[in-house]
Amino acid sequence: MQHELFTDDPYRRSCQATVIDRDHDSIALDATVCYPTGGGQPGDTGRLTLPDGQVLTILDTRRDRETGRIRHRLSGSTEDLPAPGSTVEIAIDWQRRHRHMRMHTALHLLSAVVKAGVTGGNLGADSGRLDFDTGGAGLDPTEIEQRLAERIEADLPVRTRLIAGEQLRAQPELIKTLSVSPPLDAPMIRLIEIVGADLQPCGGTHVARTGEIGRLRVAKIESKGSRNRRVVLAFVDD
Repeated sequence: MQHELFTDDPYRRSCQATVIDRDHDSIALDATVCYPTGGGQPGDTGRLTLPDGQVLTILDTRRDRETGRIRHRLSGSTEDLPAPGSTVEIAIDWQRRHRHMRMHTALHLLSAVVKAGVTGGNLGADSGRLDFDTGGAGLDPTEIEQRLAERIEADLPVRTRLIAGEQLRAQPELIKTLSVSPPLDAPMIRLIEIVGADLQPCGGTHVARTGEIGRLRVAKIESKGSRNRRVVLAFVDD
């Protein structure tokens, strides 16, 4: 079993952990602060400190589709990787992660501002985008920026809650992404609530309040077929 510490505390930057297995370029740990690629959010990078003080770079973090384990891909040769049973310290690239958190929460706000189904999306440290099925209708970038700014300036709390899969199945309006459905057969599913603005299933990392997002601009709006419009957001100040 792995303890996914980022779920309970996305602000935690490091932890000690024990290696539970390794392959030619990656390891799995019994606990990790690294978020694995998923839900449009990139996997964390960072550093891994070995018992002898050697430091390896965490190049990427992903979840193994077969085992469900989170794996950390490391720099160096196979011989450099710590053996199972070793105690290591893992630390994320916090600046990069925090920008992911800010942008991920911003995209949730965007999905609340644009009243259309979400057909796709992803994010990075500098920008993020959502695709909307608007039925071909255009979108006003100035209006979107204004509505986002209002919700950011309101400094709304961002909270986590759980819902049973059966309950979520009965409330399909909470599922905004049309292309990907949460695991409705799961006993409990994680919801992210931006108080007074948005509520939807999400397994990603988020900031604690919308004021932490900072200023945003609509970098561009693109047509993606006859029905879809892509909205790209970028940070203004950094």
